Order: sequence, then C-alpha cells, then structure tokens
Amino acid sequence: MMAVNLGKLKLKNPVMVASGTFGYAEEFSGFMDLRKLGAVITKTITLKPRPGNPMPRTCETPAGMLNSIGLENPGIEDFLKKKSDYLKKLKVPIIVSIASEDSPDEFITLAKRLDKEYFVSAIELNISCPNIKKAGSKRKSEKLIAQDPKATYDLVKKVRKATKKTLITKLSPNVTDITKIAMAAENAGSDTLSLINTLGAMSIDILNKKPKLAAITGGLSGPAIRPVALRMVWEAYRKVKIPLIGLGGIIDTESAIEFFLAGASAVAVGTGNFINPKTSLEIIEGIKKYLSANKIRDIRKITGALNI
Repeated sequence: MMAVNLGKLKLKNPVMVASGTFGYAEEFSGFMDLRKLGAVITKTITLKPRPGNPMPRTCETPAGMLNSIGLENPGIEDFLKKKSDYLKKLKVPIIVSIASEDSPDEFITLAKRLDKEYFVSAIELNISCPNIKKAGSKRKSEKLIAQDPKATYDLVKKVRKATKKTLITKLSPNVTDITKIAMAAENAGSDTLSLINTLGAMSIDILNKKPKLAAITGGLSGPAIRPVALRMVWEAYRKVKIPLIGLGGIIDTESAIEFFLAGASAVAVGTGNFINPKTSLEIIEGIKKYLSANKIRDIRKITGALNI
C-alpha cells in the first residue's frame, strides 16, 4: 500500500514534486504522465506579480546548485486565470505554495482567496524563502518568518483561521534549532511540515572576482544538502506528531527511503527534476520494489523506522 495521509489530504502515493522546480506542472507534461504523481506543489505565488531577481539566477555547485530566482510569478489573480484550468484537469492533488512580499498579512489574503478554489487540495506556506527583498529595500530581509518561533506561530495561527484546507508549513534550515520552529507551527495549527528549504550560500567566479549570482547569495539545493535535511527531519520527527514532508537532495529511490526512515511521511523531489524530469516517477516505482523486496505491505511502516 502506497497511500498516505497528510492531515485531511489523501495521496495515492507519497512522492510529490517540490515548489519552484516544476513550474505549474504543464511545463513537464511532455516528459511524463503527471497523473502518476502523489501531488504537485506549484511554484510559489504572491499577491502581486513579481519579476524576480536579475540574471544570472542559477549556477552549478559541487553536488548541487544555487538559485536566486526571487519568487518570479504572475501573482494570484493571473495564476488563477491562466494556470488553474490545466491544473484542474490533472486529477492529482494540487498544493499551492504562497509567500508574502511585505506584510505577513498577505499570507492571510492569499489563503482566503485560495480557500474558495475547489481544485486546490492544500496550501503550502513558504515562510522560508531566502531570495526576496522587502519593497524599497536594497538588501534582502534580515530575518525570515521561519527563523522565529513566535513569528511562525502567529502567522500559522492567523492563516489557520483563514482556510479549511490542509495547511503545510515549509521550514528553513537556516536556524539553530529546527525543532522550536516545527513545534511552533504544529501548535499554531499546521497540518503538516515540509522540510527543508534551501541553505543560504554563495559561489564566486575567481577569474573576474565576482559572485556567480547577480543577487550575490542564493539558496543551495541538491544532494549536497541531503545530510542536513535528513538530520532536521529526524529531529523534527521526535518532537512533533503531525506528518512531515522530507525534501533536500532526493534524486533516487535510496535517497527517498532515507527520508522515510528518518521520519518523513512523504517526500518531494526538487533539483532532481532538472537532472531527470522523470525522477519522481522512477522513485515511485523504486519504492514499490523496495517494499516488495522487504515484504513490507504498507509504506507507512517505514516512517521513522530508523534503528538507533
């Protein structure tokens, strides 16, 4: 059995695609049968359209990549007008990722707007993106909501009142103690936690002595961050009772199974989508073979089954 529950959200299998790495799904339709996915998490949407950060926005690093896209997106109304028709036809759970630019209250406005849309199965609160600037500011926001337990609690509690849909809170690895943020989100009413987002990082071109990203710093993703992500999933699993979505460097079946054993109920493929668009589907089949080979009838049996 491959089905899992994330709060009220029921998935036929526990493998989804991570926000920001899969566009709005239609971009990958020519590469794979999207209906086989456990769920699709859309690119993060803000209240108003965002042009994103200047180029270059990405660069390769050892065992990973850096990105500083800056949450480029068409804004909520254009998203619903131009992207939703295709998403409605997919017949897989659609999780819409949202973020604010200036005031945290924008999360509430977005949640209320999406609460009316029947095709939206869940809402992911992206309170952990490190690549956006405050309006009128010359530098990035000094502190993420996901770096402050009280700010996390206050926001999640407000959004919880604004929607009846399954609520997923995406946590940042750029903290001293992930468990404090995880417990704050749980206590405020989040149904599920997603961890981790990218690690703050940078890379330099030594020939011209300039940063490889126009924004100077960006978010590190890919296999390079997997050990950090696994450790944080394991720590959070021991402190909270709500389901966890593990992500960070999942590129094959083995790396996905690691996250289940550490405590994840589901996983999301991110950077792996750029390497091989069919990564998520190959992992689904790989998990089935792993369960069969080990005579495990239910995927839920391996969540947190790490032997210490």
